Amino acid sequence: MSEPTSDPGIILTPEEKRRQRQRNLAIALGLGALCVLFWVVTLVKGSAILQRPL
Repeated sequence: MSEPTSDPGIILTPEEKRRQRQRNLAIALGLGALCVLFWVVTLVKGSAILQRPL
């Protein structure tokens, strides 16, 4: 087998880490907003489904 290397990989600068964190936060907030939107639409349409003629 080959020996593991001690390559540290990509090292981000503090500015890059800050921007990455901001991007992650924006994605999380957008995903959360989308989930809330789907939940609200489900509640609104759910009550209308029960009152339609069969």
